[in-house]
Amino acid sequence: MVIKVIMLVLFFAVMTGVGLYSRKSAKSVNDFVLGGRKVGPWLTAFAYGTSYFSAVVFVGYAGQFGYKYGMAATWIGIGNAFIGSLMAWVVLGRRTRIMTKYLEAKTMPDYFGKRYKSPSMRIAAAIISFVFLIPYTSSVYNGLSRLFEMAFNVPYTVCLIVMAALTCVYVILGGYMATAINDFIQGIIMVIGICAVIVSILNGQGGFYNAVIKLAEIPSDIPVTQGQQGAFTAFFGPDPVNLLGVVILTSLGTWGLPQMVQKFYAIRDEKAVQTGTVISTVFAVIVAGGCYFLGGFGRLFDTPAIYKADGSVAYDAIIPSMLSTLPDMLIGIVIMLVLSASMSTLASLVLTSSSTLTLDLIKKNIVKEMDEKKQVVVMRIFLVVFIVVSVAMAIKPPTFIAQLMGISWGALAGAFLAPFLYGLYWKKVTRGAVWASFISGVLITVLNMFPATKFIQSPINAGAAAMIAGLVIVPVVSLFTPKMDEKDVENVFKCYDEKHMVEQKYALSEDEK
Repeated sequence: MVIKVIMLVLFFAVMTGVGLYSRKSAKSVNDFVLGGRKVGPWLTAFAYGTSYFSAVVFVGYAGQFGYKYGMAATWIGIGNAFIGSLMAWVVLGRRTRIMTKYLEAKTMPDYFGKRYKSPSMRIAAAIISFVFLIPYTSSVYNGLSRLFEMAFNVPYTVCLIVMAALTCVYVILGGYMATAINDFIQGIIMVIGICAVIVSILNGQGGFYNAVIKLAEIPSDIPVTQGQQGAFTAFFGPDPVNLLGVVILTSLGTWGLPQMVQKFYAIRDEKAVQTGTVISTVFAVIVAGGCYFLGGFGRLFDTPAIYKADGSVAYDAIIPSMLSTLPDMLIGIVIMLVLSASMSTLASLVLTSSSTLTLDLIKKNIVKEMDEKKQVVVMRIFLVVFIVVSVAMAIKPPTFIAQLMGISWGALAGAFLAPFLYGLYWKKVTRGAVWASFISGVLITVLNMFPATKFIQSPINAGAAAMIAGLVIVPVVSLFTPKMDEKDVENVFKCYDEKHMVEQKYALSEDEK
């Protein structure tokens, strides 16, 4: 216990110290929200990766989907790395940075309002963001607190309040830059931690080979496999259709999440985009791939601790049960790993929510005149408000971790992904198509939450369906709804035509005659 407490105190001290160090660079709105758009590749890549992966992934998703799909759950981590990280950086990174700077957009709702010349659209996007970021934040608190309960035997509610208070302190002090620097430190801890845990867990099962043999001997309890052995070590696992739904939600979903996409707003230059793409992808392979790979062996730890009173599996207890067998030093490393993953995500969520609420709802709509100083003060106030609301919801969460995240990601990415992506590339997107995407994303997710209107059994698959629906709805509706003014659209897209001189090592010159 002494070792774990010392490691925890050191961690908290470093995080707070970074907040104090960064406070001078968080005086203006641009600095507080985007770090002055001068953040380098390592900080941006780690900020993206650590915001992506939290206790929801390590405790909730790895436990639930590792138990359901066995080793095939590793495909989720691979999808996260190559679709959620590599492709997101390649497809969105550069264009997002160029267009948002040109439009002077600081948040995703601000982008929608300026790209589509619609103040009401900005307000609607801000409301959707604020409402559906709360369950995601609650799921992060939930997973983090459950692990602390296992390691320190501290009441769940106490864990919630301490984690929330610490996150609040360093984000309020240093804004985006404090978050980015802490994300970098936390990301290094995550990489080291996940590697150490995998090696230790597999060694405890007699090594990788013996662990696979034990897993292959377990009959599948999923009907489609008819109880066959070996399903949990099969290439696509016992239920490939639902596995695909999880891959789509957790990988493609990042393309439409405000707290993820806004990382591209802040990146410094072309070189930072190129380097950040590689760093972010490698980070995701190690962390996401490692988490789901580890979760795939969850059935080897089938103890009474992972069952509820009614006999059903408590998925959120699987990973803590696996980790409880580790030595104290390794448990301390795991705590740092999950704490790092979660606090980085929490910081990103609360910063996104408070900036959206202040800049897109309060400013100009409720308070007509707000200078820079007042905007930063209001954002700091709403940071506290958002954390209080999400903690209150996390104390008695309505369902287990993965489902909370599925609801949040489904609604946000279902509403925002398609109009954001098409808006960067296609000039013919209409306002009607954007509104249709907003409505469909929220409607599919919300209707599927209630038994009377539930039409897709899994909230995860419902979220994936909401995203795919948006990608179809936007181009189709754009063909039949009134076009935007051609001059307005051309004015937005001329940002890509601006010429810059670059060194030849970054771009080849045309052949000389």
